[in-house]
Amino acid sequence: MKKNDSKQQIAAAIQACLDKKAEELSILEMEKGSGAFTDYFVLCSGTNPRQVQAIADEVELRLKATGLRPASVEGYRQAEWILVDYVDFIVHVFSEKARKFYDLERLWKTAKRLEPSELTPKTRAKAAPKAPRRTKTKAPRVAPSAPRRKKA
Repeated sequence: MKKNDSKQQIAAAIQACLDKKAEELSILEMEKGSGAFTDYFVLCSGTNPRQVQAIADEVELRLKATGLRPASVEGYRQAEWILVDYVDFIVHVFSEKARKFYDLERLWKTAKRLEPSELTPKTRAKAAPKAPRRTKTKAPRVAPSAPRRKKA
């Protein structure tokens, strides 16, 4: 697989995580001689088991739409640490407690940290500016004046 393809797929996985309100998103580019079995780690957290599963589900769904299926998925039922392995990159979805306990960023501290913007294509066209939103303005309410008397 080409490196550019991997980056686009990782960008899709990141967007899936963000769309499901994943927290503490982190991307690690593994060093070639580090003994890592993949090129990238995408790490994020969910606040409860259902959200952890929903994040992993969304990643799988998005990448399946591009024709990419995971080599394996581990930890789904427990929803403490779901590992979705795409060979060139691995998506780790943690509960908050498991994220602190395993602290993969510390274990792989030699890995280069990336920002999501570093994985998205630079040639995106700018979206057209939105037209200003119109709001209805009501005439100010004026207190009714007292009736006028006719002069006699």
